Amino acid sequence: MTKEEQFDVVVIGGGPAGLSAALTLARARRSVVVIDAREPRNGPADGVHGLLSREGMSPTALLTVGAREVEQYGGRIVYAQAESAKRTSDGFMVGTDRGDRFCGRRLLVASGLVDELPPIVGLRERWGREVVHCPYCHGWEIRDQPIGVLGSVHHALLFRQWSAQVTLLRHTSPEPTSEQAEQLAARGIPVVDGTVTGLEIVDDRLTGVRLDSGRIVPITTLAVAPRLAARDAVPAALGTETSDHPWGLGTHLAADASGRTSVPGVWAAGNVTDLIAGVAQAAASGVTVAAAVNTDLVDEDTRSAVERWRAEAFSAEMERVNCERDLGDRRHGLQSILPGA
Repeated sequence: MTKEEQFDVVVIGGGPAGLSAALTLARARRSVVVIDAREPRNGPADGVHGLLSREGMSPTALLTVGAREVEQYGGRIVYAQAESAKRTSDGFMVGTDRGDRFCGRRLLVASGLVDELPPIVGLRERWGREVVHCPYCHGWEIRDQPIGVLGSVHHALLFRQWSAQVTLLRHTSPEPTSEQAEQLAARGIPVVDGTVTGLEIVDDRLTGVRLDSGRIVPITTLAVAPRLAARDAVPAALGTETSDHPWGLGTHLAADASGRTSVPGVWAAGNVTDLIAGVAQAAASGVTVAAAVNTDLVDEDTRSAVERWRAEAFSAEMERVNCERDLGDRRHGLQSILPGA
């Protein structure tokens, strides 16, 4: 039988949020384990951007350095897929695809999300390369290039900040309203009707998109706004709530500002609960939630200490100790009034 290992906190997900949380907890002298499936959402990207002092660093290198920093303070990293979770008498037990079981007084979910892309042939294969979603992550690298934006007027206007060569590909989206049409015209963004059916690739580079009419629209980058879905299967088994994002972006694990979910003892950090967080925001979220978890544990430790202190303060043993401390060799009780005492 696989041994159950005990920790203060079990962290599911070893991305920027999970590792930052684990680092903070380990430095707070908490025993912590991170269970990571090694499936980083930004893995296909060439580099991380907008992260001060780590600009352009590869996502894999960033996570490798982060994992070593966690281990430096006694945290543990386990590369496996978290598959199950259940409540125990003193916390939670998480099972992995390797058959391991890790028990924690608290569970911190930082499992991230999944980008659900439109069903266009070849799109997934170019994701993170010439097919992008975030202008703040990729805009500088594609500046002044011909960019096609799939279906989103908002994205088209946004990407116009980085290039004057932006085309809105309507695809399956509604026709722009009169106000939107005026905005697009004022910004010099043409609108192309027709459904995108595939990508044109030459020498392993995107050169255009193919429409259902057979027309090829020349572009070198395709901007897509995918639906974002929280990786919430494991915490959902404990009863956590998953909500639709108020902006219609997808689903997220419901949590308050401190990361506390609807299930006592379960916390959430990073993209699993904040769909639009970049790497810097996700890492900051991990630190914030870890501090809240540690405070929660401190409160529990203090309550337990008070209960033990109260129990010991009125025990027979403590009465003996107190009497010896206060009276020393002097006798008390009936013996103190007997002749010759």
